[in-house]
Amino acid sequence: MERTHENGTLRLSDAGTEVVLVGWVAKRRNLGSLVFIDLRDRSGIVQITFDETTAAKVKDVRSEYVLQVRGTVQKRSAVNLKMPTGEIEVLAQDVVIINSAKTPPITIADDTDTNEDTRLRYRYLDLRRSVLQKNLILRHRICMIARQTLDELGFIEVETPILARSTPEGARDYLVPSRIYNGKFWALPQSPQIYKQLLMIGGMEKYFQIARCFRDEDLRADRQPEFTQIDIEMSFRDEDAIFAVVEKLMQNIFAGTVNYKLEDRFVRIKYRDAIAKYGTDKPDLRFGNEINDLSELFADTEFQVFRTVLDNGGMIGAVKFENIADRYSRKGLDKLQEFVRHGFKAKALAYLKMEKGVLTGSIAKPLSDAEKQAVIEKLALTDNDLVLVIADTPKVSLSALGALRVRIAHECDLIPAETMYKFAWITEFPMFEYSEEEGRWVASHHPFTAVNEADVDKLFTDPGNVSSRAYDLVLNGYELLSGSIRIHDQDLQEKVFEAIGLTMEEAKERFGFFLEAFKYGTPPHGGVGIGLERLTMVLAGTDNIRDVVAFPTTNSSLDLMSDAPNVVDEKQLQVLGIKIDE
Repeated sequence: MERTHENGTLRLSDAGTEVVLVGWVAKRRNLGSLVFIDLRDRSGIVQITFDETTAAKVKDVRSEYVLQVRGTVQKRSAVNLKMPTGEIEVLAQDVVIINSAKTPPITIADDTDTNEDTRLRYRYLDLRRSVLQKNLILRHRICMIARQTLDELGFIEVETPILARSTPEGARDYLVPSRIYNGKFWALPQSPQIYKQLLMIGGMEKYFQIARCFRDEDLRADRQPEFTQIDIEMSFRDEDAIFAVVEKLMQNIFAGTVNYKLEDRFVRIKYRDAIAKYGTDKPDLRFGNEINDLSELFADTEFQVFRTVLDNGGMIGAVKFENIADRYSRKGLDKLQEFVRHGFKAKALAYLKMEKGVLTGSIAKPLSDAEKQAVIEKLALTDNDLVLVIADTPKVSLSALGALRVRIAHECDLIPAETMYKFAWITEFPMFEYSEEEGRWVASHHPFTAVNEADVDKLFTDPGNVSSRAYDLVLNGYELLSGSIRIHDQDLQEKVFEAIGLTMEEAKERFGFFLEAFKYGTPPHGGVGIGLERLTMVLAGTDNIRDVVAFPTTNSSLDLMSDAPNVVDEKQLQVLGIKIDE
């Protein structure tokens, strides 16, 4: 018997059709003379009915047995509208038990209550759940749309090496010891950055790759040690052209996967403005509640807490939330206080409430009437508005208020249901950030990022205020991609290396072959790397990246299923010239 149909595709219009189906037993119900089995394959579930002539053949069948069934589609007497196939059933005429199965150690259902570690240990069983299969199919669909769109736009897919030279400037590399050259190491690529720039020097002009990347860094819910990015690079193009390509790609992906029409052009926000308004370079723009700097209102304040903060170069930051003051009791506000203290090292969280035209709250008493009136007018307060205030360093105040903004938006359902996806380009990132650990300025993005022309003369005199031509694309508070216009001028590249404390000798040691290539006519170029897992995660409506990866690791970077990483045989180490220091 050869399979004729997928289980989840059968409908009432198929009634009377003889079919051959295969799949796993999702559920078995024995009603004496009748046995009902829900048979599951990748397409879905269909009910198989075994009458007195066939029931004996499945008397020993249990969950996750693999069956092949021949039967006839017929209308169900009791319709189940919760199932796509709920109007029909298949009356079995013959059945073959292809394979038996032990009782699974996890519940194979979309609403499983099995803990995540157990599901990861038995990931091959967890993958039978339709929710995970749908996520992987969604990921596949995104890749197919990306390939088709970029091909139509004239891009060429090129594979770059997985075994490469270590370039330790940024996150830690995963190293691979060489058997042939003991004591030397390959590195797994953190991205195809150098190779795609070499492709531009090589004249490819428009390149893309669905590239596997590796970073040895601390993990979290939206990060894995190995990940995939849709990698794009273009020659002779500026930011506008690159943004247009990405926007077209996103429009096609969202239309082709969730049937959602995105705006024609995504909003652009400078990095400094994003931090000032939202406290983060990954703002969620689906709702308002921007941060307000109230420092000027309290320039002459006699409230000692504010006075001390302002005299030490701090700021008085606030976020207003309309018509929710009655939803936050003292206990609820104490929880917010704990949130900013422990998560962001804020000294304290103050609050104000507008009640019957009067401003009340934890700092209402020490404020003058004029100061309270200035706050009311500045924030346009009305009854039942809540204002959260943090007086601290600008960094602490902004980051804590930005996090509060998002937390309260979710707690109080402030995100409009119709605004499902909101993109924003964040531009003009700082070129450098100071590393206390290394005692020097380091590249915020990477050292091949172009500097904004107006800031080139600040490279050595004021590196903290040099802006770059780097950009991120943000969606609903997630960073979907990073990219930049690259340096193509040899002299400027040398200056950037010098600004981060690398001599030309050190730069040549790390990037010598790359710098050599610059001498042979490098075109202006730029590109992006789009995080495939994060994009899929948002489209799938989950906040856990492991839900969109076939075989993920835990937060502690362990593969529980295969017990990796693992020790290796002593002989393997000897061949590689490696000894383990116990």
